[in-house]
Amino acid sequence: MPGTGIPVLETLIQANAVDYLIIAVYFVFVLGIGFLASRGVSDSVDFFLSGRSLPAWVTGLAFISANLGAVEIMGMSANGAQYGLPAVHYFWIGAIPAMLFLGVVMMPFYYGSKVRSVPEFMLRRFGPGAHLVNAVSFAIAQLLIAGINLYLLGAIVHALLGWPLWVALLVAAAIVLSYITLGGLKAAIYNEVLQFFVIVGALAPLTIIGLHRIGGWGGLKDKITQLAVQHSDKVPAASDQLHSWPGNDLTGFGSSALSVIGIVFGLGFVLSFGYWTTNFVEVQRAMASDSITSARTTPIIGAFPKMFIPFVTILPGMIAAVLVPEIVKVKQGMSVAGGASGDGVTYNDALIYMMRDLLPNGLLGVAITGLLAAFMAGMAANISAFNTVLSYDIWERYLKKDRSDDYYLRVGRVATVAATIVAIFTASLASNFSNIMNYLQTLFGFFNAPLFATFILGMFWKRMTATAGWIGLVSGTLSAVVVAFLSKDAFGSASIGVLNLSGQGASFVAAGAAFVVDVVLSVLVSLVTRPKPVAELKGLVYSETPKSDLVDKDATGFPWWRRPVPLAGVGLVLVIVLNIVFA
Repeated sequence: MPGTGIPVLETLIQANAVDYLIIAVYFVFVLGIGFLASRGVSDSVDFFLSGRSLPAWVTGLAFISANLGAVEIMGMSANGAQYGLPAVHYFWIGAIPAMLFLGVVMMPFYYGSKVRSVPEFMLRRFGPGAHLVNAVSFAIAQLLIAGINLYLLGAIVHALLGWPLWVALLVAAAIVLSYITLGGLKAAIYNEVLQFFVIVGALAPLTIIGLHRIGGWGGLKDKITQLAVQHSDKVPAASDQLHSWPGNDLTGFGSSALSVIGIVFGLGFVLSFGYWTTNFVEVQRAMASDSITSARTTPIIGAFPKMFIPFVTILPGMIAAVLVPEIVKVKQGMSVAGGASGDGVTYNDALIYMMRDLLPNGLLGVAITGLLAAFMAGMAANISAFNTVLSYDIWERYLKKDRSDDYYLRVGRVATVAATIVAIFTASLASNFSNIMNYLQTLFGFFNAPLFATFILGMFWKRMTATAGWIGLVSGTLSAVVVAFLSKDAFGSASIGVLNLSGQGASFVAAGAAFVVDVVLSVLVSLVTRPKPVAELKGLVYSETPKSDLVDKDATGFPWWRRPVPLAGVGLVLVIVLNIVFA
């Protein structure tokens, strides 16, 4: 304060007592849910998988809320500000088809086999080699991605209170740690359901008020066109920002044909199916449901709100790029001091500045709460998946076998604390990327693309061998790393620029390389090594599993909206319509 010798903390967001009260009430609910959930934790299955007792609507909302972290909120608003409408491909091409496929085809194998994790499924199909590679790579990926969510959560606290970023990181980590350690997955899932409604309620006003301020959709198009013409050397053409296809600026490809191929194959097939069908962070939510039918409908239910999330993430980013002075300057290639990190404004700050400029106090508190909820949901999902894999797939399998259930429950809680501490350090890596999606897609190319190749080949080709499983995973991952290293910027400053690939197109190519190398080597190795006996493939390979094992006996009597295939059909039609309308 002036004249007192006490320094004034600079904040981007001017919250008042009403806003802080809303935030405080939310945190009381979060911690209360963690405390109540802890009373139902009696064994490791309760802690790691909620006792497989939750209904589909709960796990469905948790499934989508677990993904409403850094990628959805800050990453997609950053994409909207930087690229415009082509960013919708991350939802309508890069998510919905894979989510529907997961529900219809793959969840019966996960749930029906009663495995406790995706790596455990790999153990049964391919043995310890592929299992260990998958478990270790997954654990590393979750620590890195949890760091991203924690970094952005800390950035919000920094913007709100003006605290140094490292202090904000510690406080944010302590909040997430408290309820996960108390109640395990059940606490995470019920908090994720609450967080879903808070997040949507927080972000929708930004779209509504922003469009009103800018003159509606027509006014937004006029502003984007005007700026694109005035700064044609820095800003993408208006046609590229206002049409989703071919998305050249998003992929970094000069050829429209190559851009479409990159989006459809690299994003829509390899990255998308690799993430949604094999990522235990998401699959774990479906595994916590009360039946095979509920497990199958979990990702399908999640697909319906997922397809409309662009309207509260990408659209506000597009508005920020023409309405918020700081973001307008960043898009024109200028360096602007400030930002949530304090190191300069980036596209990741688009939503924060929108909140500052558009929302009155009270509604500002709801928006801040929504962002905090989003980052906590994302980080909690990463941590809860990490502690399960570390406890079951690494600790129990390779380090301390045949201990009591209570012992592994304690290991899970210790792993939760350890992962949160490590995430504080991995959070610093996220600060090196002005658009957080570049970092995320690079990680997905490393870890998810080769896993999907191994998984899908092993599920539908009974001849694939255990040796091929681990060789394919390792070689696929290494090929993605090599492509990223040779590109212009996929590794940030560590990339050497030998390949003319930049932006998120570099991660698409890296993922495609990982998939192709994995499949080719897996086939070649399988042809010269011994496969698993056919009698041992029931429940692991599609052709060797009776259809009756993949459905509930009474599922045929359910109404259409409770049956996975009809419900998925409706979702597929809706997403096709959206792709046509915004093409």
